[in-house]
Amino acid sequence: MMLYLSRLTLRNDPQSRALSGLIDPPERAHAQGRGQVLDAHHRLIWSAFADSSNRTRDFLWRSEGGGRFMTLSKRAPCESPLLETPEMLPFAPSLAAGDRLGFALRVNATKDRSRVDGRNRRVDIVMDALHDMPGRDDPDRSRAAARLMLAEQAGTKWMARQGAVHGFAPLETTVEDYRVMALPGHRGRRKGQPQFGILDLTGILRVSDPATFIARLGDGFGRAKAFGCGLMLIRRA
Repeated sequence: MMLYLSRLTLRNDPQSRALSGLIDPPERAHAQGRGQVLDAHHRLIWSAFADSSNRTRDFLWRSEGGGRFMTLSKRAPCESPLLETPEMLPFAPSLAAGDRLGFALRVNATKDRSRVDGRNRRVDIVMDALHDMPGRDDPDRSRAAARLMLAEQAGTKWMARQGAVHGFAPLETTVEDYRVMALPGHRGRRKGQPQFGILDLTGILRVSDPATFIARLGDGFGRAKAFGCGLMLIRRA
């Protein structure tokens, strides 16, 4: 299957600038505001792929900041009145077992957690690791460093599990950032609102099964793909 790797950029014209406050609003400090930013970005990206009313999402995307986005899609993006002409390349990497690649992945990483009733529920790996951390809500810098360390441990283990089933072995994994977002559209009190975590991971991996790995690149990793997660960018190490 042909895939397309594209860079989409918000137009720098009076019409687009007039909407910039809605399309790319300034990020707020709390999770709800950040979730609304992701929702605005998602709607903007859809303008390049919504060529019919019955389309379902068949693309991955991530924000690069400043009104710039990367997408990986099963269709070429369309012209959008809000975006510059897409910069697009066919995505068909020629990989062999043993190839080493640098990667950057923004991901909502989850795992199954057993409940008292015997059923499983999906939990964010970092939130789960932080759950029993003493003083996890303390803003002290030492606590923040401990949270980042737990995030790195959880992210490294998660990448190893992904690699075992998707044709690669992570050699180095670094957590660049971890943040929590509120699901867009939530109404009501901030306390108890549905949230999800986003990990920014970078590192080096070794390809073990090229076909399996490339197929997973096209499908994306983790969850929350509608909100800019799941797209792994790769380069030769």
